[in-house]
Amino acid sequence: MATPLLLLELLCFSMALAGGAALRLELAHVDANEHCTMEERVRRATERTHHRRLLHASTAAAAGGVAAPLRWSGKTQYIASYGIGDPPQPAEAVVDTGSDLVWTQCSTCRLPAAAAAAAGGCFPQNLPYYNFSLSRTARAVPCDDDDGALCGVAPETAGCARGGGSGDDACVVAASYGAGVALGVLGTDAFTFPSSSSVTLAFGCVSQTRISPGALNGASGIIGLGRGALSLVSQLNATEFSYCLTPYFRDTVSPSHLFVGDGELAGLSAGGGGGGGAPVTTVPFAKNPKDSPFSTFYYLPLVGLAAGNATVALPAGAFDLREAAPKVWAGGALIDSGSPFTRLVDPAHRALTKELARQLRGSGSLVPPPAKLGGALELCVEAGDDGDSLAAAAVPPLVLRFDDGVGGGRELVIPAEKYWARVEASTWCMAVVSSASGNATLPTNETTIIGNFMQQDMRVLYDLANGLLSFQPANCSAV
Repeated sequence: MATPLLLLELLCFSMALAGGAALRLELAHVDANEHCTMEERVRRATERTHHRRLLHASTAAAAGGVAAPLRWSGKTQYIASYGIGDPPQPAEAVVDTGSDLVWTQCSTCRLPAAAAAAAGGCFPQNLPYYNFSLSRTARAVPCDDDDGALCGVAPETAGCARGGGSGDDACVVAASYGAGVALGVLGTDAFTFPSSSSVTLAFGCVSQTRISPGALNGASGIIGLGRGALSLVSQLNATEFSYCLTPYFRDTVSPSHLFVGDGELAGLSAGGGGGGGAPVTTVPFAKNPKDSPFSTFYYLPLVGLAAGNATVALPAGAFDLREAAPKVWAGGALIDSGSPFTRLVDPAHRALTKELARQLRGSGSLVPPPAKLGGALELCVEAGDDGDSLAAAAVPPLVLRFDDGVGGGRELVIPAEKYWARVEASTWCMAVVSSASGNATLPTNETTIIGNFMQQDMRVLYDLANGLLSFQPANCSAV
C-alpha cells in the first residue's frame, strides 16, 4: 500500500520547508472587470461584513520566492490564482486569516440543479472543478489507525468515509463559515504558483457546499492563513507572513500582494516594499483560547479608541475576551483579512459614533445617510470626491490603542479615508459597524473585528516567531 510513502513524502516536505521556503502571491481586484458603481461596492462590502460570523463549533464532532496572482472580489475579498496537480489545473481561492483549511471544489460536486433533491450541492465557480483523477501527484489521505496520522491533526477532519475496501477509506473534512459549510475529503497534491516551483499541500477536495450565494464570488474555494495545523502558513512552517492591500474603492486595477515565508521582517524594518521609510507600529498578539475555532484567530490587545485627540469614553473592559459558555469565547479584538468593514463591539461603536457626531456637528458637515443604504451606515458627511476632502470636512483620524504587554501602550493611527467610505459623489459615511448589527448572535455580536478596509495601503506583518503584529503605511499600488 502506498500510504506510508505518502506520509514519508509529507514529512520530508515539512522538514525541507523548515529552513524558510516562501510563497509570494500577487493580488488583483475582481471589481476591475465588473464595473461596479461606488454605491454598489459599498453595499456589497456592508453585506459581506454582516455575513461574516465567528462560529463556536465546526460541522465536524526564506529561501526562494513564489508568485501567484490574487485579486479582490466584488464581495470585498482577496482571491489567489494558482494551479493544483500535475499537470496543473487552474483554481482560485479566497485568502482568509480567519480560517485554516485549504480547499477547492472538486469534480465530484453535484451541481445546484442536480442537487435540488439531494443533501446540498456546489456553488457555481469561474473555473472548471478540480479533477482528482487527472493529476499524477494527487493522493487521498487515509483515515485508518496505522497510516492516517494526518487525518487527526486538525478539528476540520471529521472522521472516515468508508468506500467498501481498505484502500478506499478516506479522511472526511468539514469546515464551517459564517456563509455556510464545505464538506469533502482530505488529499494532497502539488500546488503551483506562477513564477515558482510547486509545493505539496494537504487540502480539502470538496464535493458538497452549503454556502450563501455569491459569498465566494466565483472562486473555487478558500486558502486559510490561520494558526491551525492545516493552514497554508502552518504547512509551510512559516515564521512570518505579510500583505499589502490596495484600496478597493479607489484602485481596482493595481494588484495587492501576499508573502508567506521568511525575510519580510528585515524589509519592513528597512522601510522597503512601498513603505518609503514610514513609521512602523508593532503590537503583541493577545493570548488565544485553546478551543477551536477561537484558537485559529489572530487576537490583538485592543484597549481603547480616540477620535483625533479626543479619547473615546468606553466601559471598562470593553474589548476583554471572555468565555461566554463552555468553549465559546466572546469579546476580544481580532484582525481578519476576510472581513470588509471593521466591527466594533456595540458599546464602543455607540461611543465612537457619539464622539464623532459631537466633533462633526461643530463643522456643519454632517448629513443624513443616503436612503438607499437602508440604515447600514449611520454617520455621514458632505465632502469632496477624495480623501483630502475628509480633512476639509473635519473628519479626524481614528486611533486604535493597544496594550504593549510591558505596562505601556501602542497607538495605530487610521486616516479618515481608511474608515470612511464615499457612498455618493460627495457623501462619505463611517465604514465601521456595530458587532450587534445584521442580526448577529453570540459570539460575533460581542467581538471586535478589524476588517480589510481599515488595513488598505498598509503593510501588515505577522511575526509568528515573536508573537508580534506590525503595521506600516505604504502605497500598496506601487509594491
